[in-house]
Amino acid sequence: MSNKIKYPFFVFNPKSYLYGEELIKLAKRADKLASKYPECSVLVTVPFADISAVKNATENIIVTAQHMDGIRQGRGIGHVLPESIYHAGARAVFLNHAERPMTVAALAQAIKRAKELGIETIVCADSIPEAKAAAIMGADVILCEPTDLIGTGQTSDSSYIEQTNQAIKEIDENILVMQAAGISTPDDVYRTIELGADGTGCTSGITNADSPADMLTDMIEALVKAYKERG
Repeated sequence: MSNKIKYPFFVFNPKSYLYGEELIKLAKRADKLASKYPECSVLVTVPFADISAVKNATENIIVTAQHMDGIRQGRGIGHVLPESIYHAGARAVFLNHAERPMTVAALAQAIKRAKELGIETIVCADSIPEAKAAAIMGADVILCEPTDLIGTGQTSDSSYIEQTNQAIKEIDENILVMQAAGISTPDDVYRTIELGADGTGCTSGITNADSPADMLTDMIEALVKAYKERG
């Protein structure tokens, strides 16, 4: 499988809600869906300690780390070495998430190290100026997510989605734009892709569902359907 993220793409980001066997079970479901819909990329974000186990249990998803630091081998206890997540099987990484913010200098260094190793970067931005800065730094994917909407079940409005898409594509049309604020239902996924996002994702809408596996399935199916209908 290619480690390059293609669109449309879906990111299942269980944060610290899941680990171990429960996480592997859902990662396997995501893997089946990625095999069924090869026209899209399915990413699963996992805690550092689970990267290797999830990688070994799957073939088609892009295993994604929650963070890494722009350090090199040597000193740096307690930091996340890019080579270590790559060795464990991660081929993409979240950077500058609202729950793990980075300084501009640290972010630029982490993006640079990711490029050296062939790790795809998903850089979070909570405003249009921040999204533009991430585009200039060379992010592969920019997650445009107003921090105050995270976990609220309230999605970004269409004008915000259109403005951020335009601002990023003007800098580099190859950067993929992810819109995922407040995504909690398959309808939210459908609407977000219909409005022009390259990808979306979800956390609590899946982890808190009566059947997380069914919700994950319904969301990925909504993504594929919206993208096909968008043409």
